[in-house]
Amino acid sequence: MRHKQTSRRFDMPSAQRMAMFRNLTTDVLKHGYVRTTEPRAKEVRRFVEHMITLGKSGSLHSRRQALAFVYDADVVKDLFDEIAPRYKERPGGYTRVVHLGQRQGDAAKMARLELV
Repeated sequence: MRHKQTSRRFDMPSAQRMAMFRNLTTDVLKHGYVRTTEPRAKEVRRFVEHMITLGKSGSLHSRRQALAFVYDADVVKDLFDEIAPRYKERPGGYTRVVHLGQRQGDAAKMARLELV
């Protein structure tokens, strides 16, 4: 049973799973969107929203926390200077998941995770 377990495992070790989340988060913040499977998009949404919340705070501590998670320092600079100020008045919900249908090869449900 899955009592008190909050996230999906994706059939991979936790370090590999966190690396995937960090990669996808970096890509969403860099390009504004990413096309991936629906469960991955729903999981990565948590991390992207947290990074934007850190960017809204704007403190040195939150900048260092974002640098520890996001792979590209230029993306963190853009996050704090350009992306987060756009959502200054918004209390949350910075991303949207758009369903795209099924993938040709294995019929996996695809989705596009994008910034609002």
